Amino acid sequence: MMTIEQLQKEIIRMKKEQGVSIFAHSYQAHEILEIADYTGDSYALAVKAQQDDAKTCLMCGVNFMAETMKILSPEKKVLVPCPEAGCPMAEQFTPEEILAEKAKHPDCIVMAYINTTAALKTVCDVCVTSGSALKICEKLDADEILFIPDCNLGAFCAERFPEKKFHLMNGGCPVHAAITGEEAEKAKKKHPNAKLLVHPECRSEVVAHADFAGSTAAIMEYVRKSDENEFIIGTENSIAEHLQYEFPDRKFYLLSPRLICTDMKMTTLVDVYNTLKGTAGAEIVIDDETMAKAKVCIDRMLEMGG
Repeated sequence: MMTIEQLQKEIIRMKKEQGVSIFAHSYQAHEILEIADYTGDSYALAVKAQQDDAKTCLMCGVNFMAETMKILSPEKKVLVPCPEAGCPMAEQFTPEEILAEKAKHPDCIVMAYINTTAALKTVCDVCVTSGSALKICEKLDADEILFIPDCNLGAFCAERFPEKKFHLMNGGCPVHAAITGEEAEKAKKKHPNAKLLVHPECRSEVVAHADFAGSTAAIMEYVRKSDENEFIIGTENSIAEHLQYEFPDRKFYLLSPRLICTDMKMTTLVDVYNTLKGTAGAEIVIDDETMAKAKVCIDRMLEMGG
């Protein structure tokens, strides 16, 4: 039997010995963030992997995140400690369904949220993150946009660009979409001195009650720059936990106990340990044609949104 501290020390030893860099999405458990070389959102981690010297990247998150990392760093080996960790939003549509929807709106540009599979990205024109979506919408020379897969993030963009016509599909993050405006209202009444910070994957009725709506990274940055002492966190509940560690003298409340991504919780410290031992995990493999086609919309995102 090993303690968390013993596991962490062994993981740090093995990753250094093997020349492996560990990347952990912000929704991962805190004990995993503590042994990671880089933490943050999926796209930021993929960019960090490009810049890192390690030839092997171990991605603690879900599969589409590791795919993005592989697309941007095809020469590197990308490993996932828990291959079963998927993303319902990223995987809910097929390329054929997107092409069929696009055929209904032949003049539209297909905008893909980064939270999509490599296969879906191959049929899209431009990719966005929750942090860059508004900037890219503003720069995009298109009157019609088919936004996939998250209808809530799409609606968030559409509300801010009424001059553009948005086509939305009935998709999105089931965790964020399950939260109601009533819950947001109750949370603000219960904690009247707290700022409500929500992710735009939430429904518009939730965003309407927010003091700030933005990406996970933007929510954390808001707290870091704020002089306030109380916050209601309206995204995956691990963010409240991480912020509590960073600011133990401030108060963080959960918008809802249901804001838990079970896929993100599937990866454990033991999975990371066993992947480094070579007895667990899997390597991300994408064929060259898919890689090349999927990279087009990511490159366009880089050009337009940084």
